[in-house]
Amino acid sequence: MTLTTTEDFDGDQLDLADRQALRRVAGLSTELTDVTEVEYRQLRLERVVLAGVWTEGTAQDAENSLAELAALAETAGSLVLDGVIQRRAKPDAATYIGSGKARELRDIVIATGADTVICDGELTPGQLIQLENVVKVKVVDRTALILDIFAQHAQSAEGKAQVELAQMQYMVPRLRGWGESMSRQAGGRVAGGAGIGSRGPGETKIETDRRRIRTKMSKLRREIADMSKVRLTKRAERERNAVPSIAIVGYTNSGKSSLLNRLTGSGVLVENALFATLDPSVRRLHLEDGRDVTVTDTVGFVRHLPHQLVEAFRSTLEEAAGADLIVHVVDAANADPLGQISAVREVLADIDVNNIPELVVLNKADIADGEVLAALCRREPHHVVVSARTGEGMDQLAKLLASELPRPDLRLEVLIPYERGDLIDRLHRKAQVLSQEHTDTGTALVVLVGPEFKDTLEPFTIT
Repeated sequence: MTLTTTEDFDGDQLDLADRQALRRVAGLSTELTDVTEVEYRQLRLERVVLAGVWTEGTAQDAENSLAELAALAETAGSLVLDGVIQRRAKPDAATYIGSGKARELRDIVIATGADTVICDGELTPGQLIQLENVVKVKVVDRTALILDIFAQHAQSAEGKAQVELAQMQYMVPRLRGWGESMSRQAGGRVAGGAGIGSRGPGETKIETDRRRIRTKMSKLRREIADMSKVRLTKRAERERNAVPSIAIVGYTNSGKSSLLNRLTGSGVLVENALFATLDPSVRRLHLEDGRDVTVTDTVGFVRHLPHQLVEAFRSTLEEAAGADLIVHVVDAANADPLGQISAVREVLADIDVNNIPELVVLNKADIADGEVLAALCRREPHHVVVSARTGEGMDQLAKLLASELPRPDLRLEVLIPYERGDLIDRLHRKAQVLSQEHTDTGTALVVLVGPEFKDTLEPFTIT
């Protein structure tokens, strides 16, 4: 038998049929059948064709990724007309999908009447320009699409500032214009209004735009830092009062907000859409052992979450980093729950929360496939199966939350005067009261408390 030497290796042997053709992904079109409604929607929705490059994994993995891109496009308000995948060892350095296939993509764009192509990856500025030159319509990549969704959904001042910063970080290296419009030079008053002594060849228009964007980015960073101080102050107050905290994390549209509403009875927005929650919501949960804890609903994650967003939303994501327990919500009915779990844990690793206990909540049990659910249970030993929609498994989840959170371990017997009812109330909310008895001189209690209560209770301790 002859062994293949290094010299004989001629690259990854991709399937010939896959290399010679774009792979059409069935079932992605969201075009409506009612002609009247289609004509109405054409007035306000971008008509898009999706394009992906399959470099690793199975064909099903590639199709799942493009299906997710279709969901992202719909969330952004687009009408998906078609989707194609090309099998390659790596994306083409010039046009992402290869020059020949780019021309085929142009034919698809013409046939469908699309006005935008969305690529399933982050394209370089050069790839964007050259692919646009071939297909003759606007080309956006996955990162720009996600940034656009975030811009639509941000509600708070901090959320809007974080999204704007992320968009500008993405935009700076990709500024471009048509013809010579971005290479014009300006002098005199146009070059900053300095007048005599400043005339002559000045900045080009693109240099001026980049400088203005960087100035705006510096301002946004300062504003975000100032706004994050408010959250830090509130978090410090909770820590000083020893309020245990839970952070709900998970893939986008996995049911995190539904779970928060089911647990706390709050009215946080719940929508069957990607990235419906961008601004963190903090609610109070009363556990069955009498303690009060805070529950934070965080922004959802997604595969290949743009690093600009991770950086811009770092102050928001740090709510998870300061938690006592991570509740990782998984959509058990999704086509690729394991991939979603991996994507979430990658982002959690980026913000250094690997040392915090994690409870995996397998949500949507009412519509999940039984075999998939069983496989997830075997893979994640520390789990609970629930349905936030029907309430299935919520009692078991509540018990697990109470047992997982840190408990006070200092046992004290105290006699508190009746005029200190505020302290008794605080003990009931923040500690664990084992027994209580009313006497002539005050209220006698046996309590389990944390170290933060030691000095406060020392004058009332029964020796």
